[in-house]
Amino acid sequence: MTEPARLEIGRIGRAHGLRGELAVLLTSDRTERLAVGSELFIGDRTLVVVSSRPHQQRILVRFDGVEDRTAAEALQGEVLSAVELPSRDDEFWVHQLIGAQVRDAAGVVLGTVEAVEANPASDLLVLDGDRLVPLTFVVSHDDGIITVDLPAGLWD
Repeated sequence: MTEPARLEIGRIGRAHGLRGELAVLLTSDRTERLAVGSELFIGDRTLVVVSSRPHQQRILVRFDGVEDRTAAEALQGEVLSAVELPSRDDEFWVHQLIGAQVRDAAGVVLGTVEAVEANPASDLLVLDGDRLVPLTFVVSHDDGIITVDLPAGLWD
């Protein structure tokens, strides 16, 4: 049986206080990743969340076994990962979109997704050839094929 994929969910910032608390900047909008009892990973090391609370634009987190400032400072800059969560029907994960072929409603191949770019109105699929497709135009995503319904003139 294969292990579930691990996805990057954030980065550990500076130590906060003297009791091992750390500032974590999430790269995921799934704040439940930092709920008490959650398991996170730094490489092969497993960290269990003991407490978490919002603080400015970060979340202050204590991990089991990280009891003081020195132990916390040793983790600064590390990337946190977590096991992939199941997707909801209307949800796309970036790693599922990269490399997918994009087609229009008529089946014409428009390109391959190279990246997903954050944008306030709607995240953008970056296709080979530097074409951009707002995620709002995605109709379906299945087995590495993304179908989009683009408005006339989008790329003119």
